[in-house]
Amino acid sequence: MELRLSLFGVKRSIDLSRFTRYRNTAVVLASALLVIPLTVWLLRPAAVPDLAHGNVSGARALLSGWAKGDMIVLVRHVERCDHSTAACLTGNDGITDRSRSVAVSVGAQFERLGLGEADIYNSPMMRTAQTASYMFNKVSTHEEWLINCKGTMLRDALAHKVPGRNLILVTHSECMAQIEKGLKLPTATLGYGASLFISAESLQAPRMLGYIEASGWRSVTSQ
Repeated sequence: MELRLSLFGVKRSIDLSRFTRYRNTAVVLASALLVIPLTVWLLRPAAVPDLAHGNVSGARALLSGWAKGDMIVLVRHVERCDHSTAACLTGNDGITDRSRSVAVSVGAQFERLGLGEADIYNSPMMRTAQTASYMFNKVSTHEEWLINCKGTMLRDALAHKVPGRNLILVTHSECMAQIEKGLKLPTATLGYGASLFISAESLQAPRMLGYIEASGWRSVTSQ
C-alpha cells in the first residue's frame, strides 16, 4: 500500500507496509535490549549472605551446623601492619598492635560456639600465625596450602575436614575468594577478622552458609 504526500509542492510516496516492518523490527530490537540485561540480572549468582544483623535463620543454621560438627570456617587475619600506618605488633610482616583486641574478641565468639570439637589451622605467614595465636591460643606450622590456594582451596579444605569436627582455617582474603569461586559464588573481599562459614554436612555438596564480619558478632542472634 502506498500513501502519496505533497510537501512543498513535491510529491512523495511512502510504502506503508515497509514502514510497518521497520517499526516492528525496531520494537523487537528495543525489547531485546531490555530483556537481555534483565535476564542476566535474574540469573546472576546469589550474593553470600550476612549471618549477622538480624539474620535469624542464618544464625540458627550456623548454630545447628556447628553443634553437629559440619562447619568449615575461613577466618581472615586481622589488620596487617604493612598496609596500615598503625603501630606494628612485632615487625612489618605481622599484625598491628591495635588489632590484637579484635583477634581476641573474635576468638571469644568462637569459644562461645565451642572449640572442643574443632581443628584449627593457619597459613605460615606471620600475620596469620599471630592472628591464630591471639584468636585461638594455637599456632600450626607448615600449612602452605592455606596461602598457596589458587584453584585448590575448596578441595584442600574438604580434604582436611574430619566428620563430626568443625574446621577453622586462619587464612587470607585471596583464599576466601578462591573458596567462593569454587562454590560458584561472586567473590567479595571481607574485612580483617571476618569469618566465612561453609556447611560441609555433605562433603560431596558443600554449600555456603554466609559470613560474619569481626564487628558483626554482637548483632548475631538466634531469637
